[in-house]
Amino acid sequence: MSRVKRGTISNKRRRNVLKQVKGFRFGRKSKERMANTAIRKAGQTAFRDRRNKKRNFRGLWNTKINAGIRPLGISYSKFIGLLKKNKIELNRKVLAEMAEKNPEILAKIVEKVK
Repeated sequence: MSRVKRGTISNKRRRNVLKQVKGFRFGRKSKERMANTAIRKAGQTAFRDRRNKKRNFRGLWNTKINAGIRPLGISYSKFIGLLKKNKIELNRKVLAEMAEKNPEILAKIVEKVK
C-alpha cells in the first residue's frame, strides 16, 4: 500500500479555522486549539442573539408606540386592547414607525379606536 501524506489536509483545515477567527484577540487568533473553541462559542452566542434581537426590537417598538400615544391621552396597553377590539390589524413595527415619522396618522388611528 502506498503512503499517504496528510499535511495538506490538516494545513487546509488549520487555514480555514484561522480565517474564521481573524480579528480575535490574543491566542485565539493564532493557535488552532484556542481558535476552535472560540469559533464554537461565537457560533453559540450568534445563534442565541439572533433570537434575542427579535425580542429587543419588540420592546423598542412598544416604547416608541407608548411615547407616541401618551400625549394623545391613552396608554399603550389600552391602545393595543382597543386596536384588537376594533379589529385593526397593524403590527407593532408599523405603529412604531408611524409614531416616529407620521404622528398625525397615528393620531387619526387613536381617534378612530377611542
